[in-house]
Order: sequence, then structure tokens, then C-alpha cells
Amino acid sequence: MKKAVLLNAEISYVVAKLGHTDQLVIADAGLPIPANTQRIDMALTQGVPTFMQVVDVVTQEMQVERAILAEEIITQNPQLHEVLLKHLRLLEQHQGNHITLHYLSHEEFKVQSAHSRAVVRSGECSPYANVILCSGVTF
Repeated sequence: MKKAVLLNAEISYVVAKLGHTDQLVIADAGLPIPANTQRIDMALTQGVPTFMQVVDVVTQEMQVERAILAEEIITQNPQLHEVLLKHLRLLEQHQGNHITLHYLSHEEFKVQSAHSRAVVRSGECSPYANVILCSGVTF
């Protein structure tokens, strides 16, 4: 049995295959997922697992250099936005790098998510609880 934090085989496999600048989306339960993009569905019921639970576990395995958010999260879900920003600041300290933030309109975010290696769907049911994590390098 795998000893690391991330036990989900599909997510672990995707993270292991990421190269520099490859993208992985962590999404709420409602984000449309393009038919040609791999869907890893973690949602069990409304709110389980939460968006931040998935972000926390995935970022323990993934080197992140950039995060893309829908600009609507700032006004439509400010509490989650602040929690996510705090998490990314702590991740920067842990990784020893700077994580660049970029904001797009939600419509542009949906278009950009189609370029990701996979979309991990959480059970989160709060607005704009989505992030595109861009892979960095560990050296």
C-alpha cells in the first residue's frame, strides 16, 4: 500500500505524469468538464469532500508554480478565496518558491480548463470554488 498522503490512484498517476507548466484543475461539483478532458470524480455528496480538502492533499504531492482562479471568487466566495490564498502562501513557504496568481473571468476559466491534463471534481457546492494548478519543477 502506498505510504504517502495521496492514496487516490488516478490523481497520483496524473500528478506523477505532470511536466513543467502542465495544468490540473480542482473543481467544485458544478464546473462543466470538457468531454475530452480526464474526469476524476471525488464527489460523494454535497460538500464531501470539500474543495480545500482536495486542494490540500493534491498540493502535498504536486509542485505548484502558478494558480489560476476565476475572478468572480473574489466577490462571490470571499471566505473560500482567502482560505485558498492562505493555503497557497503556506505552500510557497513549504516549496521554497513563489506561486504566481492569475485571474480570469469564469467563462475564460472554463475555456482554459479544457487544456488541463485532468479535472478533479470535489463535492464542493459553493460558487467559483475552482483552481487550475500549474506544475512547477522541484529543481
